[in-house]
Amino acid sequence: MNSDMQGTFSLAEAILQQMADAVIYADTDGTIRQWNRAAESLFGYSACDAIGQNLDLIIPEHLRAAHWRGFDAAIQSGVTRLNGRPTLTRGLHKSGKKLYVEMSFALVVDEAHVDLGSVAVARDVTERTEREKAAARNLTHAKENP
Repeated sequence: MNSDMQGTFSLAEAILQQMADAVIYADTDGTIRQWNRAAESLFGYSACDAIGQNLDLIIPEHLRAAHWRGFDAAIQSGVTRLNGRPTLTRGLHKSGKKLYVEMSFALVVDEAHVDLGSVAVARDVTERTEREKAAARNLTHAKENP
């Protein structure tokens, strides 16, 4: 590999590792192949612990069937349902705590447009979501009890 290519890969890795958002790449079988530092912080697993594991590692059990239906459909069709738009979902921390996570997804393809897998960018929105839910409950309570 020439030094320009090596420098590009080093830069790409540095950018990936220093992003504030979690970046998780899984191959077409759903095996985690890339896991940045923010993913370590968000989900509690080191890259060594997460890489090579199935995505079920961070998906709450009650959401797994729906996740795999969507994942498999995207891999088969070459299109994600949300077309890169972020969605609110639940994630599972190593401690067992369920998190509210805002995620966006994209398919990763090679030069020949062969699917290699999927990448997700995620951020923890647990505090914000819990605040919003509490405010909505308070508003409902105030309307029901004037």
